[in-house]
Amino acid sequence: MKLKRLGRTNVLVSEIGFGAWAISGRGYGPTDDKDSIRALHRALDLGVNFIDTADIYGDGHSEELIGRVLRERNDKEAIIATKFGWDFYRDGGIRSNLKRNYISFALEKSLKRLGREWIDIYQIHNSKPDDIERDNVYETLDEFKKQGKIRFYGVSAYYVEDGIEAIKTGKPDTIQIIYNILEQEVEEKLFPLAIKNDIGIIAREPLASGLLTGKYNENSKFPKTDHRHGWSKKFLEESARKVSRLKFLEKEGQTLIQAALRFSLSYKAVSVVIPGAKTINQVEENISAAEAELNPNELKRIRELYRNNFLP
Repeated sequence: MKLKRLGRTNVLVSEIGFGAWAISGRGYGPTDDKDSIRALHRALDLGVNFIDTADIYGDGHSEELIGRVLRERNDKEAIIATKFGWDFYRDGGIRSNLKRNYISFALEKSLKRLGREWIDIYQIHNSKPDDIERDNVYETLDEFKKQGKIRFYGVSAYYVEDGIEAIKTGKPDTIQIIYNILEQEVEEKLFPLAIKNDIGIIAREPLASGLLTGKYNENSKFPKTDHRHGWSKKFLEESARKVSRLKFLEKEGQTLIQAALRFSLSYKAVSVVIPGAKTINQVEENISAAEAELNPNELKRIRELYRNNFLP
């Protein structure tokens, strides 16, 4: 497993990490905790040292499972990134909450579930730049950094523009952003800015929420506990069409999953990709991408396809 420097943090992270939303039991359908625990152990056994989660994943369940595995291994070296900003602790539904008192409360809860004295990378979770500025979130995080409760902090941005605005403040050490074969928008403006400012990039959804596994088509159905439940038949049909144009990436010694992960690692701004996994088999296929490599012609063709909306 290759280690890469996570921007100005200077932390060395495995280029393939473990995205822990799926093991929460919400987001990607039902799970078996025993399978999830075995998957986490297998990932760590194979050299993964970076695990990304969030307090809201399963209302803390993802963090609890990670904490259990780390205690079982007596592992104090794994790099743990988690997120905050969505208050699920109170009745009446989930709401955004970036107040200092709430962040302090949420941080203590995450530390307890993870069994850690500090969080390596504490990330603001899909919040708008105006809200972050209004509630002085960076100042709050700087305080927690001085107290030793977090080592570094970052922004997990849903929109490219929000990631760019975060970098421009000069505050976050890392940016987590969607980047995959089907969604390459960040290459134009965000990645060059990240390189200029030495910001560590965590590429999420490198398999496009499973679309780049090649397993789904317009007739695919998802359970209500899966965030993909709301995907329209038209979206699935269009996505399947795009994925069908990527068959050239499947060849002896290379699966589409491996090629997709290698693509997301091909841009020098990216330090780590965080594909999700619920089973040992999924972990092993994800990590096998560490031994794959895309040639310049494949990378060129992928980018040309994207620019042409994957049309013939």
